[in-house]
Amino acid sequence: MSGGLTEGAVSDAINLELRRRLAALKDEARKNEDAWRRSKQRELDLLEAAGLAELLERLTGGLRASYSLAAATLVLADPEHEVRHLLLGRGRRPDGFANVRFVDSAAECLPPAAARTGRPWLGAYNRNAHEALFPATVELESVALLPLVRRQRLVGALNLGSAERERFHRGLATDFLGHLAVIAAFSLENAINRERLVRSGHTDVLTGWHNRRYLESRLKEELARSRRESRPLACLMIDVDHFKRINDEHGHLAGDEVLRAVAARIDAQVRASDVAARYGGEEFIVLAPGTGLDAGLALGERIRKAVEAAPFELAPGGTRLPVTVSIGVAEHPAAGGDSLESAAERLVAAADSGLYRAKSAGRNAVCPAGPSGRRPNPLERLG
Repeated sequence: MSGGLTEGAVSDAINLELRRRLAALKDEARKNEDAWRRSKQRELDLLEAAGLAELLERLTGGLRASYSLAAATLVLADPEHEVRHLLLGRGRRPDGFANVRFVDSAAECLPPAAARTGRPWLGAYNRNAHEALFPATVELESVALLPLVRRQRLVGALNLGSAERERFHRGLATDFLGHLAVIAAFSLENAINRERLVRSGHTDVLTGWHNRRYLESRLKEELARSRRESRPLACLMIDVDHFKRINDEHGHLAGDEVLRAVAARIDAQVRASDVAARYGGEEFIVLAPGTGLDAGLALGERIRKAVEAAPFELAPGGTRLPVTVSIGVAEHPAAGGDSLESAAERLVAAADSGLYRAKSAGRNAVCPAGPSGRRPNPLERLG
């Protein structure tokens, strides 16, 4: 073709353009696949959170970092203060979650249309309308407010803020954000229900350990197994020394911190096969299957040293408090002929006798049960 492109040149140009478009489509598909994979991972992070406190952190700080946002906050409807009490039971202060706000009604924090329909609301940031949802120190241009609905009830709102004006605008598709809200609401419901079970079941809310009810059930099981397998069973009764003084001088919240910290140090010394429980107040019990008296005393000594090793910090930057424990140790022999109920009572009483001896010896000690297996005066109590 004179004065123009040849047929071959035109074909080459078309092929080049087609290859360019195909490469662009492949690149877009790859980006979409990467975005989908990241989205699924974020959802798994929410669903697999170890507890309520961790979930709250992942819904706020975690999503903010993951989506490169200026802010991510959460509003939770908690009219009866139940969620806040569940957090306190785990040793987490509700006011320690700077980006979580507890309210009586989540509807009051959302635009009427979002509260009514349960659909995400996207648009420009308005300080007068949105200031209560986001930190005042953060500069925002656009926001996405995601109602959290479970069983046709508004339970909260997940609020995302961006410094980019076009990040969240009215014309943006909301399918993805709506799905995120569903996952967030479902994760919150599961986490709260798990915490409720912890509170009402066999777990001590304060320490996260098993409680006395669980111990009484497991003790009989371990005694039966001890006889069946002809193996001894050691019982350690552990008491925090001068605990009443800690409460009187530093307050009950400080006492709770000490109990949680003591439980953690004990837990680091016991085996997975051992049974550890909060027996009541400042007392803990550890059952060590297959463990005789000498090995039980050695375990008690490791626990005593672990607790004594370093002072307990009552709060970040607060008082450093030395804490010690006294421990009584008793053994149920491999051969026992009386009923499991009687054997259980006698074993705990023997460990309690050893604890009394440890207290009488000046505390911060480990002692076996006395000859009688009981305290000289069961009404006398040393702190």
